Amino acid sequence: MPAIFPKSSDKYLKIAGAVIGVLAVGGVALFAYVSYPTVLETGYSPKQPVPYSHKIHAGNLGMDCYYCHSTVYKAAYAAVPATETCMNCHTKVKTDSPRLEKVRQSYATGQPIPWVQIHKLPDYVYFNHQVHLSAGVSCVSCHGRIDQMIEVKEEKPLNMAWCLECHRNPAPNIRPAELVTKLDWVPDRDPAEIGREIIAAKHINPPTNCSGCHR
Repeated sequence: MPAIFPKSSDKYLKIAGAVIGVLAVGGVALFAYVSYPTVLETGYSPKQPVPYSHKIHAGNLGMDCYYCHSTVYKAAYAAVPATETCMNCHTKVKTDSPRLEKVRQSYATGQPIPWVQIHKLPDYVYFNHQVHLSAGVSCVSCHGRIDQMIEVKEEKPLNMAWCLECHRNPAPNIRPAELVTKLDWVPDRDPAEIGREIIAAKHINPPTNCSGCHR
């Protein structure tokens, strides 16, 4: 009985199989890369209910981060400012601006503004703002130059590898505690040298074991 397919078809089948295998491996690798937190979360910048510019407030006007995020020195979380905080200024500044209509409504009704959280860690991760700021870790280290952002985005990956990199070598991210919210601070010498001096003086020893962040 004659062969249905010529012998040359074996070669083409092997080539086709190899191509399919390469494409499959490439597809899995691409999916893994895109799904990795460094890529998936970095750059996240959701639309907020009120067009608030950190560049204007923290940058141009020089408002301290602590004025709005008033719990960073005494609690694990950096609280979102209450509408009353906004209205401390806006009862007299831009009182008729249509961009602030939702702020005025919130102030009048007592209903909070539904801000969308940008920097969010998984529930199984424990992070304490107070500990980090007291040690001398600036807002810049984790959030970037917020004072230059019109729309805030997640600039750092905030994944475990990134956190461990800092815990294993914290010196470059440690500065005098009174300067942690001075986002435009420029050191007069090697920042890592300054950080090492502070680490020695405060006996800072960031944990690298699992229980340090997973409790």
